[in-house]
Amino acid sequence: MNLRRVFKIVVGFVACLVLVPAIVAGRASKALQIYFIDVEGGQATLVVSPSGQSLLIDTGWLSFDGRDAIRIVTAARAARLKRIDYVLITHYHDDHVGGVSQLLERIKVGTFVDHGPNLEDSDVTRRNYAAYQKAITGHPHIVASPGIGLPLKGLEVHILSGAGNLIQSPVPGAGTANSYCDSEPAPAEDPSENARSLGLLIQYGNFRFLDLGDLTKKKELELVCPNNLIGATDLFLVTHHGSDLSNSKALVWAVHPRVAIFDNGAHKGGSSAAWQIVHNSPGIEDVWQLHYAMDSDNDHNVAADRIANLAEKPDGQDIKVEAASDGTFSVTNSRNGFQQKYVKK
Repeated sequence: MNLRRVFKIVVGFVACLVLVPAIVAGRASKALQIYFIDVEGGQATLVVSPSGQSLLIDTGWLSFDGRDAIRIVTAARAARLKRIDYVLITHYHDDHVGGVSQLLERIKVGTFVDHGPNLEDSDVTRRNYAAYQKAITGHPHIVASPGIGLPLKGLEVHILSGAGNLIQSPVPGAGTANSYCDSEPAPAEDPSENARSLGLLIQYGNFRFLDLGDLTKKKELELVCPNNLIGATDLFLVTHHGSDLSNSKALVWAVHPRVAIFDNGAHKGGSSAAWQIVHNSPGIEDVWQLHYAMDSDNDHNVAADRIANLAEKPDGQDIKVEAASDGTFSVTNSRNGFQQKYVKK
């Protein structure tokens, strides 16, 4: 072997030693992505793990020529997904489970996750559940209960509530006494599917995202009173689209979000009372909205650059979050490209 060839081999080997750590570091720094998709006052939240696995939380409404399913698939394509690994249905109201059949017509889905049978005495909800069962026939199915997780590589997924049941032990790092409980009015009983919502906490390293579906006040308070079983969060999807049937001060202030996102519609959710509680939460850095709340006022809507859809017509703009494992994350408004970065303190 001549000296020139030996030299080339040595140089190539050294180059590999330099490149391999850079490649590994690049993979390690890949972000968790969360798309808050506009389904006009329902929910459709697409979570894409750093490993490329995906979890869709709810599917929006049925009909509208497949509007919500199309928007979900558009977000999935933007995330370079060819299929959705898990679809989690928080509960069986139209704006959460309605879009399942139309979604299945447009993209492959792996496993469905729900809280088990419908528990609401309502003909509409019974029909929704029957249609859902028919649509998912042949798909793997998990009935989730509080305390279990989901196998998304690189993420910790904690199921906090489901079918009216709640975790009994705190999530690791949580469990402190909640000083806001004493001033909270006694909540009403809720026999609807809202109170049976699957609620979950997703953790990626030091970043924590909370989504309680449409859980209403009595169940919210049982999660945080007298002790906060959830702990502090970085990102909070404001419960029940920002309805004042949810979002008790004792819950919102206890989970201490740095950033909150309303998945409200133009005329659904985004109540001024819930907005004020979130806005006044200690340590809150920013609030974002999927829609301008037309039935509220300017004092109870955020600045336009943090609202994805300003007009009453269905624009379909979304909000995207990218989070690093150190707790740093950014929020981007697809309507105008406005982005804000939040550094872990």
